[in-house]
Amino acid sequence: MRQFIKQTFASVIGSLIGFTLFFGIGTVGLISLIITAASKDTGPQVKDKSVLVFDLSLNIRDTDPTSSTSRAIEEALSGEETDTITLRTVVDTLNAAVEDSRIVALYLDGSRTTTSSGTGFATLKEVREALERFKESGKKIIAYDVDSGEGEYYLSSVADTIILNPMGSLEMNGFSSEPMFFTGALEKFGIGIQVIRVGKYKSAIEPFVLKELSLENRQQIQALLEDLWSEFRTTVGKSRQVTPQQIQAIADNQGIVLASDAIGRRLIDKVGYYDEVIAQLKELTGESETKESFRQIRLSTYADIADKPGTQRFSQNKIAVLYAEGEIVDGEGSIQQVGGESFAAQMRELRLDDSVKAVVLRVNSPGGSATASEIIQREVKLTRDSKPVIVSMGDVAASGGYWISTYGNRIFAEPNTVTGSIGVFGLLMNVQQIANENGITWDVVKTGRFADTQTVSRPKSPQELALIQKIVDQVYWKFLAKVAESRKLPQQKVAQIAQGRVWSGIDAKQLGLVDEIGGLDDAIEYAAQQANLGEDWELEEYPRFQTLEERLLEEFMGNSSAKTRQPDPLMAEFLKLKEDLAMLQAMNDPKGIYARLPFNWRFD
Repeated sequence: MRQFIKQTFASVIGSLIGFTLFFGIGTVGLISLIITAASKDTGPQVKDKSVLVFDLSLNIRDTDPTSSTSRAIEEALSGEETDTITLRTVVDTLNAAVEDSRIVALYLDGSRTTTSSGTGFATLKEVREALERFKESGKKIIAYDVDSGEGEYYLSSVADTIILNPMGSLEMNGFSSEPMFFTGALEKFGIGIQVIRVGKYKSAIEPFVLKELSLENRQQIQALLEDLWSEFRTTVGKSRQVTPQQIQAIADNQGIVLASDAIGRRLIDKVGYYDEVIAQLKELTGESETKESFRQIRLSTYADIADKPGTQRFSQNKIAVLYAEGEIVDGEGSIQQVGGESFAAQMRELRLDDSVKAVVLRVNSPGGSATASEIIQREVKLTRDSKPVIVSMGDVAASGGYWISTYGNRIFAEPNTVTGSIGVFGLLMNVQQIANENGITWDVVKTGRFADTQTVSRPKSPQELALIQKIVDQVYWKFLAKVAESRKLPQQKVAQIAQGRVWSGIDAKQLGLVDEIGGLDDAIEYAAQQANLGEDWELEEYPRFQTLEERLLEEFMGNSSAKTRQPDPLMAEFLKLKEDLAMLQAMNDPKGIYARLPFNWRFD
């Protein structure tokens, strides 16, 4: 349907809008015309001996609020394809291609990728496992790249044949994390910061009070990066028949491997140009040399028409996959946040729905509001009392993200999932200095000693800080007690592994914080087993986003935002700053207390 809309929308939209303006059909009528026209389309066809094309520049997320028909219309309006696709779409589509005799090979196209797509390595792990299943079926995988980052190479290393442009290179320099610190800027502008926290590793406040990493934070980041890098070296090395030690030597001595050297190190199979790759694919699909390209279908297109095994079930028994992706905030939250009230209401709805036999809670969140996390966790616990709740952790399920996970019947995580961060902090800002320097002052009249504690006009007094610290301590020990109870661990042990420290999925399993190493499909299969459903079940995904009519209305009102695909280096740093500041906007806990991952976790 998407392809049909893209082809027809541009040609008919002018006349439809004109017809609407002159005859008053209105938005609903316009929508109906588009949907009616689209419903007549049979969609694109998969030709025999086709190659499935997987664009490695795609940003793979758990959810995509701009998916389906509305995305197609957005693409038609903008003239550009969106770069986001869901993990389940990728995995299900690759699984479908294994069973489809018309698909003879898979082409991993890295030619469009010049910067990191932003997809986390736990997500890439699940995609990589789907690629391995495709390869095990006997169908060929061919990968081509120009300048390959470690994320793209993590996927490409599965391929039977990896081709790198003669001017190309491979990034093989290890992982790094570079937090941004605002303390100097806050001091310069006269904004005061006071913090209270529990846990020596609870470092989310460090960017506001320090100018470099604390020893404890440096220690935990180093340990986490080493776990993720070890998984990368082991996984890639196994596919390429290169030892982890050899990859480490490359990272220490070169960092960037040129195409000519990459062959000798067995990191790639061929050096070649794009036209040579096209010629190889044309031969594979039986196309003549006179043809411009090979017989192909893009993964995003094939996803709309593929008969996906296991996903086209029809049953009265439902397994609900509920996605908790984004910052956890108090209240309703936005479309890219996990709102405490709205998410708890969705969980409650699934709990009361007799057709839902099990819930898979997919968590991809750094945490956030402690109050919202507790509200959500309560609903998770109540749901678990009536039906299985299986947790699947994505790239990040830390702090508040772990808080909402801990009462699941079973917790699945990938080896490179970032989790733990069991700790609590409070961040208290005041603008006294900058206000006074600009001639602004305050005076106060109050009926109680602590009546104006919430003011931002002055720093908190030692007595006020002691009161807030007491609340933070109580929240922290409540967090620990819940982890100890749900995970059946001695509270003393939880206290030792908590302290706000982050752990990789593999370490978390050894510590008892998670139960299984596995992805979303593993969690779904386990949920079906626990609910005793056999093969008699159907999958449904939540939350559900805006309808086509709502998104069309946004398009016509001009509310859609433009996407920047390839930001320059300065813009990339600005976007990091914007992301960090967005975290401050999301800090709306009514008590000012947070269970959140150390700031915005990212590494290169």
